[in-house]
Order: sequence, then structure tokens, then C-alpha cells
Amino acid sequence: MSLVAFALAAVVLAITPGPGLAYVVARTVAGGRSEGLASCFGTGLGGMLHVLAAALGLSLLVAQSAFAFSLVKYVGAAYLIYLGIRMLCSKQKAVPLESVALRGPRRAFREGIAVEVLNVKTALFFLAFLPQFVTPAQPLVPQLVLLGTICVALNTLVDVVAVFAADRLLRSSAVRAGRARIMTRVSGITMLGLGAYLALARRQA
Repeated sequence: MSLVAFALAAVVLAITPGPGLAYVVARTVAGGRSEGLASCFGTGLGGMLHVLAAALGLSLLVAQSAFAFSLVKYVGAAYLIYLGIRMLCSKQKAVPLESVALRGPRRAFREGIAVEVLNVKTALFFLAFLPQFVTPAQPLVPQLVLLGTICVALNTLVDVVAVFAADRLLRSSAVRAGRARIMTRVSGITMLGLGAYLALARRQA
């Protein structure tokens, strides 16, 4: 059941509009498809760095204290609930398309890495999300890396699709705002339900 919950949450989060999606679309508008795709792979690599950091950090934590790892899981579930409530209460507007200049694919790739690596919210999310679906009795690093890689791959796939569809997405700011609002609500409900389910499931164990 937890794997089903993971798959559902990962897919919903991947298709929810956010800063990463706005960045690759803005990069596409500024420099064309090549810059957009380069920025997608850059943010994907930056996301993998967060995954590796989370995997190594959490594996060290559980090696020191099983109680501390359990505490991280409860705090993580609470954080997911918080994210869900915040998404449901937010007044979603159109995804902001920041003004960017033509940089070239190589620089777009490097900047994509930097944008994601410096995103503290991504690090917090992986630390809260990934531990919910692992078995502490089994080697943690392979589990965390696998789950994190799935999340990053889904996010990158959605970004790539957004790059190819950028012209169509930008035709109407009202349509874009409506789509963002719907997906934010769906994502909020998913996070709220997932966090509550995981917390209650552990209490019953």
C-alpha cells in the first residue's frame, strides 16, 4: 500500500506547477528548445544531488539511532500534512515566468543545476518524503536512491514535456493560472491525505 501511495504522490507532485517548471519554461522562451532542455537536465542533476545527500544523511542517522530515524519519519509526515494545508489555503496565481536572457545550452545546464541545488525546499521535501517508504531493517541508501531517482525522473519528464509545449502553455495566462490552481489543490489534498495515512498507519503498527 505504501508503494501505491508513493507512486500516487510522486506523479501528482511531478505535474504540479512550481518554480522549477516556471524556470525551464522561461528558459525555453528566452533561448529556445535547446536551452529549455538543457535546463531540464540541469535541474534533474541538481535534484539527484539532493537525493544522494538525503540518502547518505539518513543512512548515517539510522546507524546512530533507530529512534531518531523514527522521529524523522513522524516529523516528515507532519511536514507533508503542513504542505498539503498550505497548498489548499494558498491563492494560486499564474506560474511566474521570470525574465531571463539568452545564455546558450551549456550555461542553461549549469544554471539549472545551481537553481535546484540551492533550493532548500527540495532538500527538506526529500528528507520528509523519502523516509516514509523505506524499510529501516534493509540497506537504506539503495532504497532512498531508487525512490529519489523515480521522483527526479518524473519531474524531469514533466519539465521536458513543458519545454516542448511552452508555446501552447503561454498562449493564455488565464488558462495557465487555472491549470496551476487545479493541480495545486490536487497536490494539497494528496499531501494532506498521504501524511495522515502514514502517521496513522505507524500508530496502528
